[in-house]
Formats: sequence, structure tokens, C-alpha cells
Amino acid sequence: MGFFEKLKNGLHKTRQNMSERVGGVLKMFTKIDEDLFDELEEALIEADLGVATTMDILDELRDRVKEGRIREPEEIRGALKDIITAMLTARDASLHISTRPSVILMIGVNGVGKTTTTAKLAAAFKKEGKKVILGAADTFRAAATEQLALWADRIGVDIVKQGQGADPAAVVYDTISAAVARQADIILCDTAGRLHNKANLLAELGKIYKVIRSKLPDADTEVLLVLDATTGQNAVQQAREFQKVAEITGVVLTKLDGTAKGGIVVAIENELGLPVKYVGVGEQADDLQPFIAEDFASVLF
Repeated sequence: MGFFEKLKNGLHKTRQNMSERVGGVLKMFTKIDEDLFDELEEALIEADLGVATTMDILDELRDRVKEGRIREPEEIRGALKDIITAMLTARDASLHISTRPSVILMIGVNGVGKTTTTAKLAAAFKKEGKKVILGAADTFRAAATEQLALWADRIGVDIVKQGQGADPAAVVYDTISAAVARQADIILCDTAGRLHNKANLLAELGKIYKVIRSKLPDADTEVLLVLDATTGQNAVQQAREFQKVAEITGVVLTKLDGTAKGGIVVAIENELGLPVKYVGVGEQADDLQPFIAEDFASVLF
């Protein structure tokens, strides 16, 4: 099954939520007026696009109406698809991992599927023929290291780990050393997600960045924030908080198949300026897929 079909299946609840709300509004009106825009505003906010993004979309729709590019209510559906596609394609959603090795740091609060997502990425890279080494730098939770070690064994990739409470930067240092010695292509590091203590997290990430710049000054480095789509607007708020302490290059949105709140993809891109680079649309390893904006918008409408 290709990405589009997986996305179509995975976004069933979101598509129902979005299409039914928007379709219901458009059927109520025979002309475009402010009452229609009021109803559409409510529908888009309830579809988890968020207030700010909804207002941006409505402003663009009003402009198109004034310019005569939209004349009938039903034409709004196609315009919405175009506007959302433009929002989602405004930023580069590709991974920049051209150096050998390249580094990917996985960040995010506990419970969003960060460790599992790290493993799924490792499996995808291995399938592409890349040599991957995992770094278990979430030393705050012993379970995270154990879980990642089980995945490493299952996938068949190397892992560097230390005991609970070890310095995460030291784990990253050892992982980089092992990657250079073993000529690995990708270094994938799982990190702790203690957002409730931002000072500690900032210090921890700062030390990790310093190690990477010292050991691999020319390496491509991605910092991927893992968010749980089922939390809706809370995920957007989490991203805002992480932006204060981390140099985020992209977002991985998990559990998109289990929610009607997939509209947050648009809010994350539009309000935070963060490209969604991967989405999880199922439980299997290959259900973590690179994000394709045009397909996402097509599925929604």
C-alpha cells in the first residue's frame, strides 16, 4: 500500500471531521456572505486547525471572493484544498542527511511514541541500505533504554547505551565515536523528554549540541520533535514550548490514524513555521511515512 492509500485509511476520522463540517456549512448557503464565513470559521476551528490558522485561511478566502476567483459556496471546497496545500508546502519537508555520518536527535515528551518512532526510522533507513547506529540518550528512564535495545535487536542495528542516570551527552559522545569507527551513515539518538523542567532540558540539549559540533562539526544534523496527533491543540502548545529550548528542524506526528484532530498538521506548519517531515498512520514499522503535503490536502477534501 502506497503513502496515499495509507494516509487515506489513516486519516479516515480526520477526513470525516473536516469534510462533514465544511460540507455541511457549504450546503446551508446559496450565496457567499459573512454568515457563511462565520459558520466556516466554527467548522475549521472544531476540525482542530486552530484559531490563528483558521483566520489566515478565511482572510485568503475573502480575498479570492473579492477578486472574483470564487463565486459559489461549493467552490470554497477546492479553494480550501489549494490554500492548505500552499501552507503545507511553504517549507522544506525533506530530511537533510547527506553527510556520513549524519545525526538525528529525537526529542519530545514521554508518552508520544518517541522511542518507537526512533526505532521505526532506524528500520526505514536500514531498508534503504543505510548503516544505522542508535544512541540511547534517554537515560532518565531505564525503560526507554531497554525498549530501544529490544528494537535494535529486532531490527538488526547497533546501539550504544549506558546505565540509568548516565550523562546523555556522554552517550551521544560514545555513539558518535562508535559511528565513526564503524563507518555508519546515520546516528539516531533518543533523548529524554522532561519538558516540565525546561532548565534541565535546555542544559541537557545544550551539552548534546556541543558534543555534536565538537565531534562532527560538518555533519548534517536534524532535530525532530515527536508529537502525538491525538492530543490536538495540546501538541501545538508542546511544540511552542520545545521551540524555546531546542533547535527544531522538523516534526514527526504520530498516531494520525487514531484521531479526528489531524488538522493540527496545518496549525503546526502555519503557526510555528515547523515542517512536518514524517507522519505515523498505523502500528507497523512501515506505517511511519515521509509527509507529502499534496496527498494530505487531497485526502482531507
